[in-house]
Amino acid sequence: MRKIVVLMLTILMALGFAGLASAHVKVQPAEVPAGSYQVFTVRVPSEKEAATTQVKVTIPDGVDVSRFEPKSDWSYETEKNADGKITSVTWKATGAGLGATEFGDFNMQGKVAADAKELVWKAYQTYSDGEVVEWTGAADADTPASVTKVTAAVTGDAHGYDHGAAAGATEEEDDGESDPLILSIAIAGLAISLVALGLALRKRK
Repeated sequence: MRKIVVLMLTILMALGFAGLASAHVKVQPAEVPAGSYQVFTVRVPSEKEAATTQVKVTIPDGVDVSRFEPKSDWSYETEKNADGKITSVTWKATGAGLGATEFGDFNMQGKVAADAKELVWKAYQTYSDGEVVEWTGAADADTPASVTKVTAAVTGDAHGYDHGAAAGATEEEDDGESDPLILSIAIAGLAISLVALGLALRKRK
């Protein structure tokens, strides 16, 4: 029985590490209509023991970001080009930052260009030990840039915010990022139940 318990714990630890490895810096929604106003959410998970203390995101040419939601214990500053367009935003922790088991959502608002095809968000995550992880690679890279697909413009509410897309983005984010964790928890629960059943049967014998 002791060997079974050790085996189960080993499997659970492996699943836990797999869930952590799947976490990336993501920008949601994953899909938006051309010409629409959107609230974009940058989700930043910490992937090591050192805290995340800074996140820089470059703004793609195909979107004009104009506003940022204040976030407790974080400040932000922007960079602009000669035309006054915001080209990047950097959030800096004024407190402890994001710990090993934490994530943060950073929100900004902008309008997608009418001729945009996709939005490639390059992010730079800085940890308290000085390491900088560059989320700038291709889709199959270890540290991929987040990409938002731009679909055909929606007629009608041209000046409204795409709340449906934002809601869909949350679900998509959960599907893309939380599924491994949910699966790990489900398997963990099953494993614990099996161990408990085995112990109960042993006692009855």
